[in-house]
Amino acid sequence: MPIKRLKEFLDSNNVKYVTITHSPAYTAQQIAASAHIPGKELAKTVMVKVDGKLAMAVLPASYKVDFELLKQVSRSKKVELATESEFKASFPESELGAMPPFGNLYDMTVYVAESLAEDEVIAFNAGSHTELIRMDYKDFERLVKPKVFKFSRKR
Repeated sequence: MPIKRLKEFLDSNNVKYVTITHSPAYTAQQIAASAHIPGKELAKTVMVKVDGKLAMAVLPASYKVDFELLKQVSRSKKVELATESEFKASFPESELGAMPPFGNLYDMTVYVAESLAEDEVIAFNAGSHTELIRMDYKDFERLVKPKVFKFSRKR
């Protein structure tokens, strides 16, 4: 989803947001530093497979997924990290690893870490490694309708 399509989706849903351009960065911590955003407010999207189906785990940049905990809270038999080859075709318009956390637009379940849901404002990749969207978490939650659980822990 290029930034244009994402912005059109947000605009059509009356969401107020800010676009932040930063120097190229590829890890969540690098992006947070480059864009001068606290790691807790930067939402990173981790692609996972939950019982064989692609899903998004969205959590603060300064946290990591606890796969066993995600398995328990999602009441699944198996949760594992998805490989790039398993998900890259699902996001042809986004740079690999820069997918925005809008799984609802790709028919994917979105799991959000409780620690991220506590933030008033979140920022996330907008489909590229040089652009972020910053918006109110409540608007993100209204549009995406994620399943919010405790499944992450600080690095």
